[in-house]
Amino acid sequence: MSTARVAGALLIVLPLPFNLCVFLLARSFDYPDILRRPTSEVLARFRAGGPRLLLLWWAFALTAVLLVPLAVLLADALVGANRAVVAVAATTGVLAGVVQFLGLVRWPFLVPYLARADAEAGPARREAIDIVFQSFNRYLGVAVGEHLGYLFTGGWSVLSGIALIQATNTPWWLGVAGIVVGALLMMCSLEFVGTFEQEGWKLAATLTPIAYVAWSVWLIAVGVALIL
Repeated sequence: MSTARVAGALLIVLPLPFNLCVFLLARSFDYPDILRRPTSEVLARFRAGGPRLLLLWWAFALTAVLLVPLAVLLADALVGANRAVVAVAATTGVLAGVVQFLGLVRWPFLVPYLARADAEAGPARREAIDIVFQSFNRYLGVAVGEHLGYLFTGGWSVLSGIALIQATNTPWWLGVAGIVVGALLMMCSLEFVGTFEQEGWKLAATLTPIAYVAWSVWLIAVGVALIL
C-alpha cells in the first residue's frame, strides 16, 4: 500500500475515535463545561464515573498520539509540494500531538488520585487539593493542551493547506479549506491569553467546537482525496 493511501486511511480514521470520545465525555461527564466548575464538583463527578470514565479519558489522550504519525505520513504523501513546507508542517503536527497528549494524560493518571484524596479530605486538605487540581488544570489543561494544542494543530493545518495547494495529487480547494480551518483554530488558542486570562474569551469558547467539527470534516475529505 502506498504512503498516500496509508495517510488517507489514517486521515479518515482519526476523527472517528476523537469525536466519539468527545461525545461520550460530554454525555457522561458534561465535558467541556465541567472544566470551568469548582474542583469539588469536578472530582465528585469523576469519582461517580468510575473505571469507565477513567478509561474513556485514557482513550481520548491516545487519540492525540495518532496525530504524530499522521503528520509525518501526510508530509510524505503530498507529491510536488515544497519540501521545506511539508517538513515544517510535519514538525508542527508532531508537536501538536505531543502537547495535546500531555494536556489530556493528567486525567487518567493524576486526577484519579486527587479524586480519591478529596473524598476523605478535611477542609484544609481539600483546599490543598483544590490548588493542585486547578494549577495542573491551568498549566497542563489550558496552557499546554488547549493553548499550545490549538495553536500547533491550527499551524499544522495551515501549513498542510499550503502544501495541499502545491501538491499535484490533491485538489487545491482542500488546501484553502485547511488554511481557513487552521486559522480559526489558531484564533481559538487565544481564549485565555492576555486580558482574557481570568474569564476567557467567549467568542473563542463558542467557536472551538465548531472549528474542531470543521477540522474533522476537512481531515476526512483530504483522506478520501488521497485514497482516490
